[in-house]
Amino acid sequence: MSGTVGFIPTMGALHLGHLSLVKKSLLECNHTVVSVFVNNKQFAPDEDFKKYPRNIEKDSAALRSLNVDVLFLPRRDEIYPKNYSTYVEETSLAVGLESLSRPHFFKGVLTIVLKLFNIVQPDASYFGKKDMQ
Repeated sequence: MSGTVGFIPTMGALHLGHLSLVKKSLLECNHTVVSVFVNNKQFAPDEDFKKYPRNIEKDSAALRSLNVDVLFLPRRDEIYPKNYSTYVEETSLAVGLESLSRPHFFKGVLTIVLKLFNIVQPDASYFGKKDMQ
């Protein structure tokens, strides 16, 4: 792709907040990529990964209606091959907030975001306000 690439990483179940990020990317970049990947690495064993909402047909239709260039749907085995053991850990900024109740959370989020950035190689990325932490 030539020109700038905007990227919105999501776990799907897209809502108006996600779509506002997509619209911002569409305005600011030549191309927009949205990923949908429910990241099992940010769920603890006692959290219900299997119950996380998934509706790829609805998400896909919403993105199509906005003329998103690429909907990236990586498979889990592509992201985390068998015996995967390399993670990104942050030990200062992540202290407190969500890490108090979910100490595994940031390790999973940072790992998937880095992996997706390395694949997509965006010029700009868009995150919601709740993602600030």
